[in-house]
Amino acid sequence: MFSQEFPPIVKYSPSVYGAGNQSWMISQDHNNYLYFANNDGLLEYNGTSWQLYPGPNETIIRSVKVIGNKVYTGSYMNFGFWTRQADGKLKYTSLSDSIKNKILDDEQFWNILKYDHWILFQSLNRIYIYDTKMMQFKIIAPKNGVVKSFASTNAIYFQTLKEGLFEIESGKAKLVSDDPILKKFTVANVFAADEGLIIQTQLDGIHKLTGNSLSRIVTDVDAELKASFVYSSQRLQDGSFALGTVSNGIFILSDKGKLKYHLTQSKGLSNNTALSLFEDKDQNLWTGLDNGINCINMQSPVRSFTDDSGVLGTVYASAIHNGMLYIGTNQGLFCKPSQSNSDFKFINGTKGQVWSLAVYDDTLFCGHDSGTFVVINDIAKSIFSASGTWKFEPVPGNKNQLLQGNYYGLSVLEKTGNQWVFKNKVQGFDYSSRYFEIGDNLEVYVSHEYKGIFRLKLDSSLSKTQGFYTYKSPDKGKYASLTKFNNSIYYAYKGGIFKLNPKTKQFVKDNVLSSIFEKDEYTSGKLIVDNSNKIWLFSKNYIHYFSASKLSSQLKENIIPIPSSLTNSMLGYENITQISKSTYLIGTTDGYYTLNIDDLSFKNYNVFITDIMTNKQNETFRNAAIFNEGSFKSDENNITLNYTVPEYNKYINSEYQYLLEGFQNEWSEWSTKATVNFKNLPPGKYTFRVRAKYANVILQNPASYTFVVLKPWYLTNLAYFIYFLLMLAMAYFINKAYRNYYQKQKEKLIEENNLLLEIKELENEQQLMKLRNEQLSQDVDNKNRELAVSTMSLNSKNELLAFIKEDLKKTAQNDSSNIKSVISTINKNITEEDSWNVFKEAFDNADKDFLKRIKQMHPALTPNDLRLCAYLRLNLSSKEIAPMFNISVRSVEIKRYRLRKKMDLQHEIGLVEYILAV
Repeated sequence: MFSQEFPPIVKYSPSVYGAGNQSWMISQDHNNYLYFANNDGLLEYNGTSWQLYPGPNETIIRSVKVIGNKVYTGSYMNFGFWTRQADGKLKYTSLSDSIKNKILDDEQFWNILKYDHWILFQSLNRIYIYDTKMMQFKIIAPKNGVVKSFASTNAIYFQTLKEGLFEIESGKAKLVSDDPILKKFTVANVFAADEGLIIQTQLDGIHKLTGNSLSRIVTDVDAELKASFVYSSQRLQDGSFALGTVSNGIFILSDKGKLKYHLTQSKGLSNNTALSLFEDKDQNLWTGLDNGINCINMQSPVRSFTDDSGVLGTVYASAIHNGMLYIGTNQGLFCKPSQSNSDFKFINGTKGQVWSLAVYDDTLFCGHDSGTFVVINDIAKSIFSASGTWKFEPVPGNKNQLLQGNYYGLSVLEKTGNQWVFKNKVQGFDYSSRYFEIGDNLEVYVSHEYKGIFRLKLDSSLSKTQGFYTYKSPDKGKYASLTKFNNSIYYAYKGGIFKLNPKTKQFVKDNVLSSIFEKDEYTSGKLIVDNSNKIWLFSKNYIHYFSASKLSSQLKENIIPIPSSLTNSMLGYENITQISKSTYLIGTTDGYYTLNIDDLSFKNYNVFITDIMTNKQNETFRNAAIFNEGSFKSDENNITLNYTVPEYNKYINSEYQYLLEGFQNEWSEWSTKATVNFKNLPPGKYTFRVRAKYANVILQNPASYTFVVLKPWYLTNLAYFIYFLLMLAMAYFINKAYRNYYQKQKEKLIEENNLLLEIKELENEQQLMKLRNEQLSQDVDNKNRELAVSTMSLNSKNELLAFIKEDLKKTAQNDSSNIKSVISTINKNITEEDSWNVFKEAFDNADKDFLKRIKQMHPALTPNDLRLCAYLRLNLSSKEIAPMFNISVRSVEIKRYRLRKKMDLQHEIGLVEYILAV
């Protein structure tokens, strides 16, 4: 098992960005954006997102070169440049269209070079030289075509098979060397060297050309290079050489030809065919593979060993002892010389989980699922096999004893002579003791993931404990742990990190350490103390370590911005071991990686806003200009902004914080998300600001973008002016309407008043008429009374005359002639007919038409009946009526009875009341 640690490799799969499999050439601009000549076109990567631009006429892009602010590309029968537009996207301009008739049929452009103000486009047939000042072309057309072209210091070279290596001088080809090797083997690259050139061939290794003499440069991998077909090569900034092969990955050689790394698919590459190589400004090595793109972090302080075979397994523990590196995994214990790239060797007898490795008294102890082993070189000797062993702690005051935590409690190891042996199990405590620490007076604190924290007091012989105390606070927790740091015991779980108070023997929350678990950063409470007295903790996005300050009692915090998603450590089993002064080994689920904390220095990058998109409700996005102040319609107020820090470190994630002035008052929370969307922004002017944090350092150059969301047409100044005019018009018409209204109201009031006056007059007239009617009624009553009086008078007169007539009849015997004459006169004066006629005339004047009405109502009434009705209407009694008829009262009653019968009156209806109502 080859055990060399390699630089981190970032893999990019074509399926992620939808581009073709093969990338033929790579370049980089001043913003650190990467460009790939790809089968599907020009591929751009800004560190966060990919953008694919189809080649002209949907052709494959064969070559790419960034020169100034232009991206030059060569493709099938076409070459030109791309420039960035206002919306941040690239637009293509063809240079070959002006010489289209000179381009050969089926000609493809495989390389682009720059020399001074000339741009050279190389096909397999010719080289087209473009003068950027004069905008003219010159063509070099060797008889045997052009295999490859190369740019070296102040020179342009190209190779023609069967002729050798040429240099372009004064626009013409000049032979540099026609050595048989250069005529036979294809040259992969040419590099400037002292007193000559270094020439990398595809199948015959590396040579040096000095004058006319070509000599071989011997390397560690000459045999592999001849068998591997070197397709691409790159001279790195540190003088090393990167050689990409067709079938054997990438070789990294020192400037002396020594092999530094051999990167293959089994060592992290996506595949073994490296079609292109490019070193970016941060000295990352990019390679375009036959299927995908990889970025190799050559300068990273991290070196990783990935066990793709699965033999090594998940690393739980590691240790350096006597010049050997020991790795404890779920498969067993492995070792190799620490300064060697030799294979790991499995130590026999250790098959199974290795939980811990500890060096004490120049002895390496191995805590294993099967018990405890003492390891000497590559031999493991079992000294305890009763139950699995978690960890070891020296017993205070006795250097020959170790306390070990087992699956079923605690036990003691003791050194007898030069041998460590099992002594005894501690009686009275049988819980799993994965994490424990020894305090003062042999008090032992044990952390159990599912039961919490225990405190037990051991006797002086370490043979038993008299019971134990179970803490109710702090709570138990998943992936909790307990350790001793700076002579204090700490307990960590999701709720925070707690420190034991030696006086009260209670755990008190440590706010400094607990702060690392805020903002949902908790993944594991594993605490690790290294040999330099640093305490290490792992969270979701960082690795933290604290060290004691030299000037105060405060702990000094250091943050390594490597997220747990990239380190791939087993949760709850994180482990870190100091293998040198500044280098640490961190175990993962598929191997381990080393970290040099002294090399954790990073470049101050810039953050860029890459593109801005707007869209209307339920419509597609539209790109907006990013270099000018934006202006968006009111219904285009859904705005998405993308931003990036163009860095390509595998283990460091950039974090972003944004503020939209005019909409927000405070910066957002830090996030690795490189996009933000604002929906339904109200009209107004906004300034978007974004800043980035890389390697836990806030970058100095934030990016900003100002834009305006326009008011809807009905809220513009013109609209307000129109509204003002409309308001004036409305005010005029409203005023006019009000005036008309009040005029009508006035007229209506006048009319109503006139009507009221008329009504008042009518009421007055009615009142007057009423008064007149009352007067008339009074007059009628008076006349009725007069009529009654006259009737009564007439009745009295008749009574008197009758009385006189009776007296005269009595005396008629004496003087009959005279008396008879008087009686005759009296009879004439009391004639009822005359009296009735007088009465009727008077009655008709007083109560007009009564007698007609009663006659119409009761046609059967006789004149005497009508006469009786008239007397009754005058409300005369029967006694008063009798003389009028010259009958008795009894006879009047009979007449009244007969009148009721003729009128057919009901019993309950009074005769007088009925007659008065007619």
